[in-house]
Amino acid sequence: MQSPAHYLIVDGHSVIFAWPELRKLHARRSYLAREALLKQLRDYQDWTGVNVVVVFDGKGKRVEATSDPAEVQVFYSRSGQSADAIIERLASKYAKRYELVVATSDSMEVETVHACGAESISPEGLRGLIADARR
Repeated sequence: MQSPAHYLIVDGHSVIFAWPELRKLHARRSYLAREALLKQLRDYQDWTGVNVVVVFDGKGKRVEATSDPAEVQVFYSRSGQSADAIIERLASKYAKRYELVVATSDSMEVETVHACGAESISPEGLRGLIADARR
């Protein structure tokens, strides 16, 4: 029997503000911090085969998603909706079918994803996962 697909869902801004080097970039230009994070997550996905989904707080009228089959999936919440709401919806929808890990520093979000049956890691835990995959 094939093992379930592995998914890593990343709360983008939670990680950006937890990693000092990304927080510094974000202070200059927010898109630079997003790109730096996405590059590391693309590498991680390539090295491990884990499917990576990143969710950022957005400003538009609707949820935006960008993805190419080989790319990291990126979602931007619509204005007035938090990235947390999207992450929690993804966790509740997919945690029963896939191995799901959510990277966030938000304790309420951690409780919710655990209640859905997903695991969670801190932004520092995510840094460790990426570093281990690089070895």
